[in-house]
Amino acid sequence: MKIERYNYLKQIIERKNNGMVKVVTGIRRCGKSFLLFTLFKEHLLSEGVASEHIIEIALDGIENEELREPKSCYQYIKDKLQDGEKYYVIIDEVQFMPRFAEVLNSLLRIENVDVYVTGSNSKFLSSDIVTEFRGRGDEIRVYPLSFSEYYSVCDCDYDDAWEEYMIYGGLPVIPSLKSEKQKSDYLKNIFTNVYIKDVVDRNKLKNESGLGILVDILASSIGSPTNPTKIANTFLSEQQMSYSNKTISNHIDYLEEAFLISKVSRYDIKGRKYIGTNHKYYFTDVGLRNARLNFRQQEPTHIMENIVYNELLARGLNVDVGIVEVNSRNKDGKSQRKQLEVDFVVNKADVRYYIQVAYDLSTEEKKNQEFNSIRNIPDTFKRIVIVNGTAKPRRNDEGFVIMGMKYFLLNDDSLEI
Repeated sequence: MKIERYNYLKQIIERKNNGMVKVVTGIRRCGKSFLLFTLFKEHLLSEGVASEHIIEIALDGIENEELREPKSCYQYIKDKLQDGEKYYVIIDEVQFMPRFAEVLNSLLRIENVDVYVTGSNSKFLSSDIVTEFRGRGDEIRVYPLSFSEYYSVCDCDYDDAWEEYMIYGGLPVIPSLKSEKQKSDYLKNIFTNVYIKDVVDRNKLKNESGLGILVDILASSIGSPTNPTKIANTFLSEQQMSYSNKTISNHIDYLEEAFLISKVSRYDIKGRKYIGTNHKYYFTDVGLRNARLNFRQQEPTHIMENIVYNELLARGLNVDVGIVEVNSRNKDGKSQRKQLEVDFVVNKADVRYYIQVAYDLSTEEKKNQEFNSIRNIPDTFKRIVIVNGTAKPRRNDEGFVIMGMKYFLLNDDSLEI
């Protein structure tokens, strides 16, 4: 099954021959290799590039083990350069090579070489992009399939596709698996034997079971503010385990660096400042999150929220969680300050959107619950409420744009309505 990743291919083509190392990053099994070795290669061939001018090296393959040695890899590429025409060098999983930044910088000094690499560890790559490449690294972040990509290859109607996507997520192999058992077995297997193993091995962790429990806690609390202290208390009360704040913080960083989860900061909209005490965490793929919990705890509101968050990131937007402080009165009639949450504060250049995600707006009580926070925002940027279902966009009496999940996910310009 061939899935055309038009958005990412476009980003790579736009950066072609720009004099930088194009670094394609993202979680393992999200389609980075397919993007470069199949889709981008097809593009190059269609543009008239000769196949011998495309140098492909997959460093995670045993057949290329000797090329993990920096000088051997560099010399191998040099030997392939037979003329002055442009050569396109594609290196997969470059983190398998020590001192890879030196090799890539050396290749950049060869005038007729254009370099593309993939990697699956943000800390390992991003820090080198900033420092070692001296401004000559250009990162392209790839995510699992968006719903629109999934829907384009799913042989079913919208409702069935949406239900599958909410459960099994968007790793590219999922649409090709025929049964629910195949999908669930695949996700559970790679979570333990690929993602967790990677984090443990890369960071030389001794307490793998503790890391697993931490993942379960984060998976159970997507969309809920938390911090290392709260998580440590959960370990103590529910697992009778002592797990220090520092260790928890470090292990969360490791999960972020492996692209398994994303940390979202909370932003005080009225005060125009970040609140550092609590963060929210979302999973890069909801199918992996669900598999980790053995497909229990299928809260549709939180899963919808996670999917919307991932979609906003895939569109290249900057996303925070918003906080609005309002005055209210308690049962005794006394005035008190109350914090209301805006699901997402989305920034794009000088434009901002406030987004609420609501599974159900069937009653006035539920409408007030979702609308109160955005009612109290003291500016005029657009307020959008995304609801479950297929409703087309409309404006209510308060000027809020209300649209169904289907419209939001299947229209790239849905925020511009």
